[in-house]
Parts: sequence; structure tokens; C-alpha cells
Amino acid sequence: MALNLRQKQTDCIVRMLNLNQPLNPGGTTANDEEVYKILIYDRFCQDILSPLIHVKDLRKHGVTLYFLIDKDRKPVSDVPAVYFVQPTPHNIHRIILDASRSLYHSFHLNFSSSIPRPLLEDLASATVNSDSIHRISKVHDQYLEFLSLEDNLFSLAHKSCYVQLNDPSAGDAEIESLIHQIVSALFSVLATLAVVPIIRCPPGGPAELVASRLDQRLQDHLLAKNNLFSEGANFATSFQRPVLCIFDRNFELSVAIQHGFRYRPLVHDVLGLRLNKLNVQGEKGGMKSYVLDTSDPFWVANGALEFPDVAVEIETQLNKYKNDVEEVNRKTGGTGEVDFDGNTKHLMNAVNSLPELTERKNVIDKHTNIATALLGEIKERALDSYAKKESDMMVRGSIDRNELLGVLKGKGSKSDKLRFAIMYLISTESIPQSEIEMVESALRESEVDTSAFQYVKKIKSLNVSLASANSASRSNIVDWAEKLYGQSISAVTAGMKNLLSSDHQLALARTVEALMEGKPNPEIESYLAFDPRAPKSSSGASSSHLKGPFKEAIVFMIGGGNYVEYGSLLELAHRQQPVRHVIYGTTEILTGGEFVEQLALLGHKMGLGSSAAPAPPAH
Repeated sequence: MALNLRQKQTDCIVRMLNLNQPLNPGGTTANDEEVYKILIYDRFCQDILSPLIHVKDLRKHGVTLYFLIDKDRKPVSDVPAVYFVQPTPHNIHRIILDASRSLYHSFHLNFSSSIPRPLLEDLASATVNSDSIHRISKVHDQYLEFLSLEDNLFSLAHKSCYVQLNDPSAGDAEIESLIHQIVSALFSVLATLAVVPIIRCPPGGPAELVASRLDQRLQDHLLAKNNLFSEGANFATSFQRPVLCIFDRNFELSVAIQHGFRYRPLVHDVLGLRLNKLNVQGEKGGMKSYVLDTSDPFWVANGALEFPDVAVEIETQLNKYKNDVEEVNRKTGGTGEVDFDGNTKHLMNAVNSLPELTERKNVIDKHTNIATALLGEIKERALDSYAKKESDMMVRGSIDRNELLGVLKGKGSKSDKLRFAIMYLISTESIPQSEIEMVESALRESEVDTSAFQYVKKIKSLNVSLASANSASRSNIVDWAEKLYGQSISAVTAGMKNLLSSDHQLALARTVEALMEGKPNPEIESYLAFDPRAPKSSSGASSSHLKGPFKEAIVFMIGGGNYVEYGSLLELAHRQQPVRHVIYGTTEILTGGEFVEQLALLGHKMGLGSSAAPAPPAH
């Protein structure tokens, strides 16, 4: 059975809302007695709940009131409270305060990840001192420290991760703390799926750091007899165990910057899709709020289509809807001789079909509004031209000088132009200095802050130096680079061929395909392999079962992912025969503009770029 992370996480949350009682298949508790309760959460756990549980679902599970933990709350002394929060000192302090004031009859504490021992001891001693320990019913580590946005898509919601890992001034302690947070959240994902994967990653950089720490964390956890993975222990072969492929954003920079022209990436990049929610201008001027998730059949079916195809599909669905409405009207209109029995039957069918027709019309109206808003932005900013020219540049490895200047001096926001200039830098292997100066001049004319451009130029020149240096001078460059780029330099240099890749298939999809196939392939020859279930004494890397083949993969991108990359992995999974299954996760989901802002911040930290302050993207 295919892994469904969203469903598994939803099941865990429903169980938690029902005071961690075992659930029947119908989603009700075993004793079937409804208990009214209050839900308390922090901001992070609110984001976890938001894409999964709607208000009507909360009511279904007996939740009558819900509050942020920091909000001032009145006592409701005869009702149990379900807390769902991160295990932080601040949240523990609030729980202690609530218990000492006897706000609720009983406290069911659920932490999004494992609560550290010192905090648990603080909670115990403080509730004993305030004589409120009898109110603490249960304490659960839920291992839900991630956001499930779709069945095969998750985010850790770690902000500015790319900056933190590439900041030359970042200290070892900061890097360690971030790696620890990523490992802890990935452990939560695996615990929720109840699988222990084979772990593969390129050598060096954050990917290897996360992979080796996660391997160690899993090994240590599996030593316990009653561990979180007991039910998954009967996976006998590698074909039944998934492979977890870990990458660092520097593995393939271009996909984080380029303009996509498929529906899902466009909606995210242009209209600001967040936690599956979207606000767009309605027909009559007011803002309309929409949810785009698995409950929307049009979004599921057409999210991967190019925008013009989506417009055609909306028209097709609208015509089909009109025909179906006419058919109902014709059957219930009663023309000619009256057939009472037949008419009654048609009326009954028409009444039964009304909810389905209404729902279809709502979905069509929703996507008509979204497509209209997108079309306005596409025309105003010439986004179709950006997407096509960037794609051509990546394939050809060059662009005509006049065409390049035409784009940089034409339509588009400052962010669009900067992204295009960086794509030119990435996709063109050798660029004359005069041409780089021409691009920088054109950007400055449009009042664009060039820090991000300068930063990528620096990385590129470093990689070229590394590629061409002889072994004696090479070590000096590496020493200098290690100081400059900290943890990420190995990944930056290893990803050079992807940085300049002219292959139209994304390098990530190509590499994941090779890792799942498990056949000898020079591209993945140097990749490391870890098996947390292997005895510690075994070397592991040489074992054949680590190489696959695998029918399921979890792909994790450190430093920010996006819907373009997600779409390419879904295509890969469906293209395989038999169909394989791929889950995609990342430290945070970023638009091209948001990622370029992180590059600009790194440029500023290194003293690169124009002195002008970055202006907000103009539309």
C-alpha cells in the first residue's frame, strides 16, 4: 500500500482530539461516548492543523472552543482541555500557569515532538508545588513536527534555512542547532509513516550531516523494545522499504529561481498560496478566500497542466455543466403530453443531482476567478515570456544579447528581472565580463538590488576555479571556500554540473530515478548509503540491498523547495512502469522571489551588490 503522509498525520490528530483513545474505522472512539473539550495550540501547531482539519471537523470530534496558548482565557472548570504545542520553555510555563489557576478540569498534553527531559521535570515539579498535578491526565509525544500540504507533500516550515546554512558568519553552534531541528522533524515524518528507510545522499554538505545524524537517531531509537517502528519491522526486502533521498538546495539552484508556467507553481508563485489557502480579487471587487487541496477535484486533476491548458479545461467543464443543467431542465420541463410517473421520476433525479451540480458550479467559479487573476498578472508582467525564455536558455545554454537586454528593460517586476538575470548566469557556461557588466547596468537602471546576482556570480566563479585548478592550488581555494561558505561548500562544488545542466529534465528527478532503479550509474556512484536497521558493525555501504530497486521514495530538500520540483517528481512517479510512489518534503516551500531574497541577504552579508536597499517587488 502506498504511503500517504497526509492521511497518517490526520489520523494521529483525530486520535489526539479524541483524548488519544483508539479509534474505530469510522473515526469514532471505541466507547462511542462524545466528550466535549477545548483545544489549545501554539502558532506552529495551528499551521500543522490548518491544512488538515476544518472547523466543522473540530466540532465533529467534540471540540467546542479553540484558542492560541498565549491568549488570555477564562476558566471552564468542568471540561477537559487538549493541548497541542511545541515542547518549548515558554509553552511549558503557560501550561504550568493554566494548571495552577485550574482553568480546566483535566489537561491532555500533546507535544509536536519529543519533550526534553529537563522540561518534563520542570512541568512535574511546578505542578506538584502548585498542587495541580492531578489535573494533568496524560502527556504524549506526538511526533507531528511537520506540515502535510498534500498526500505526497510536506514542509518543516523552517524559515530562512538556506541563509542559515550558507551564512559565512554562522557559528558551529547555530549550524548544529539547525541540523538537530531538521533531523528531529524528519524523525517525526518517519515515525508518522512508521517506516525505517534506506537513506541515500550526496557526500558532503548539509545533506550528509542530516543523513548521518538521522541514521544515528534511528539506530538509537530502534534499540528500544517498544519503539515507534515496531509495526513496520516486517519489511523484509529493500523493495518494500522506502528510500529516503536527502539533498541540499545547492544541488540544483535554477529550479528554485525560474518562472514556472504550470498551474500549481503559478498559483503559488504569483498569487501567494500558503497552507493551501489563497486570497484573490472577486468579480465585484471584494477579496475571495479559497482552499486548494485534495478536496478540490479540479486542482488535483489539473494542477500539473500548463496555464493555457487549464483555461481550456475550465471552458470545457463550464460547457459540460451547462449541458447537464439543460438536460435536467428538459427532462423536468414537461413538454407535450404529461407523463406523471415519468415526470415524478425525473423530478426526483433532478433534486438528487442539485447538490452535485451546485458543487461543480462552485469549483468552476473558483478556478475561473483564480485563472482571471493569474491572467492579469501574466499580461502585466509578461510571465509567459519569462518562462519560455528561461526554459530555452537552460536547454541552449545561451541567449541572444539583444533578447537578454529586451527582457531586462521590458515588462516585469524588479524580482522578475533579477530572477531572469540569475537564470542567465546559471545557464550560460562562459560569459564575457563585458556582458556581465551590461546585465548589472540594466538591473541598476531598473533600480534592482544586485546582491543576489553578485552572490550567485561569486559561487559560480568559485566553482569554475575549483574545476580548473591543479591539485596544489586547489587545496588553497577549498580552504578559502570553507571559510567563506561554511558547511555548504562541498555541496556547492558537487552540484556544479547541475548548476550548469542543459538537460531539460530536472537534475533532482533524474537522480531520484537513478536511486530508485538501483542500477549502476556514474551520476550516483559517489552517493552515501545508510541503513539504520543494519547492525553497527556492518560497513553497510557495500551491501547490495542498500542499492534498491525501490518502489517508494521520500525526497527531502534542505534549504527550500517549490512546486516546480514537486511536480517533476510526481511526473517521474507516474511515468515509471509499474507506477512508483514519491513523497516530496523540504525545510520550507518558497516562491522564486522569496528564494532570491535569501540569496540577496547572503550577498549583503558578504558585502556584495549595489548599495541601494532592496525594494519590494513591484507589480
